[in-house]
Amino acid sequence: MDWLLNLLDPTWWLTILGAFATIGVLAIIFAETGLLLGFFLPGDSLLVAAGIFSSASVAAGMNIAPLSLPVLLIGTPLCAVAGAQLGHFLGARFGRRLFDKPDSRLFKKEHVLRAEEFFEKFGPAKAVILARFVPIVRTFMNPVAGVLEMSSRRFFIWNVVGGVVWVEGLILLGHFLGGQVDPKQIDKYILPGVFVIVFISLIPIFVEAIKHRRAARSLPVPNGKHHRVGQAGDNQL
Repeated sequence: MDWLLNLLDPTWWLTILGAFATIGVLAIIFAETGLLLGFFLPGDSLLVAAGIFSSASVAAGMNIAPLSLPVLLIGTPLCAVAGAQLGHFLGARFGRRLFDKPDSRLFKKEHVLRAEEFFEKFGPAKAVILARFVPIVRTFMNPVAGVLEMSSRRFFIWNVVGGVVWVEGLILLGHFLGGQVDPKQIDKYILPGVFVIVFISLIPIFVEAIKHRRAARSLPVPNGKHHRVGQAGDNQL
């Protein structure tokens, strides 16, 4: 299990990549958003950690070269958008055949179903933006949007909005935190900080889900009664 924990640890990735850490972050963000097998890669935590390690004081305290903040701010959104566009293209090109494979350690059909439910619940535009902040869903959302025939032009617009907000927000927050904490204690702050950030990023999704449920309850049905949560039709667009 140690190897799995390492894969989820952004500090481990940045340490292993060494002098190529900045380029490595770009590649990981592209893979996590564009390749189905990249869903296990650390997205949110890696972006926050990259922002933290772009702080000169933190880098000096850990005897490493700081990551290039300008390259991160320009390169990571480009990779996030490009990766998502690739995922959408694959979904539109191959359809459900892309997901026609048995479950394995690196692929679960439940991830696809979760992304489809997310897409149907929030609608195409909101789903593409909000999915950026939900691990696993953000990887599968892109090909699912292609399979469900969301147009390339429309997907690109909301992909850019979601990708820029997600990437730039987490990197800049990490950079700010890197300048506020003791470099020698940075390891104690990374993971707790990431959990807090992910929780905050999920708040808009919880709000949208509550609004959706309330709207579903208020919909009239032929017999004059109202829908109840869980009845068929609650998740219709």
